[in-house]
Amino acid sequence: MKRYFGRKLLIYALTFFIAVTINWMIPRFMPGNPVDIMISRAGLRGSAVTQMYSYYMDAFGLDQPIWKQYLNFWIAIFHGDLGTSIFLFPTPVIQVIKDALPYDVALLLPSILLSWFAGNKFGALAARNKNLDNTLLPIGYILTAVPYMWLGILLAWVFCIVIRIFPLGGGYDFSMQPSYTWDFYWSLFNHWVLPFLSLFIVQFGGWAIGMRNLIIYELEADYSHFLEALGAPRKLIRNYAYNNAILPQVTGVALQIGVIVTGALATEVVFAYPGIGYLILQAIHNQDYFLLQGCFLFVVIGVLIANFVVDIAYILIDPRTRAGMTGGAE
Repeated sequence: MKRYFGRKLLIYALTFFIAVTINWMIPRFMPGNPVDIMISRAGLRGSAVTQMYSYYMDAFGLDQPIWKQYLNFWIAIFHGDLGTSIFLFPTPVIQVIKDALPYDVALLLPSILLSWFAGNKFGALAARNKNLDNTLLPIGYILTAVPYMWLGILLAWVFCIVIRIFPLGGGYDFSMQPSYTWDFYWSLFNHWVLPFLSLFIVQFGGWAIGMRNLIIYELEADYSHFLEALGAPRKLIRNYAYNNAILPQVTGVALQIGVIVTGALATEVVFAYPGIGYLILQAIHNQDYFLLQGCFLFVVIGVLIANFVVDIAYILIDPRTRAGMTGGAE
């Protein structure tokens, strides 16, 4: 068991190092310079341009050799310092992300968990109900093939422009200030519904189709026919089939988390939802190296933590895995 987790932690640490290094490199491959954008927006002229350019390049450490910038980046990370946002200067990047992180958590956790649970339940029902199967299967294939961003645009057009029952963008009404009141919470909920639905619907279709196919496969397996020949109740056979089919679906969560996070980023852009995805768009437009690095860092950490949790959940769910790790299968 200790050897297994030690190997897993080593893999995750190596993945973290490589992913964060690539994320550090990406902004620096972009053409242009964030300091140039700051100065152009300030409308400076003459010698003031040169002075301010030198000041900001020194303040952000961009006048140093590239290798030293990379070394300082890792030193700062281990000190909990992600730098200062250029776009929202002089706000620290960590503070900007702290303000956006609750929106991502509130959007991703319910959409992932509810779509996984509902999709598996509906898929299992469709596997043994012909009428439901004939309806769910084509709808599921359509839903799982729909891009998150396109579905978000469609939902925004229908419910925000045509029917006008939900607000179009933002995390809450722009006329309100954040407060612990029911009016503010209701505004948060109204702005959350459509981004949530755009993620839930696409994921639901994929989980439903996957579970439906897995249940059919398990019901046709030898052990199912053997139990049936022994006169076992049909409900018992279906329970065994469901318990075996759920294991690949747990693994599927780990494989889909990166895709889901990417879909959430695109959805936040569509609805101008103030999460990390929307921050990434703003950081790209303003060539904000430090905000972009910080956002990517939190995305990488979130995906790795989620995959680690799924690994642990798989061990807890499947007793064969625990037996193999402790030598019980020998």
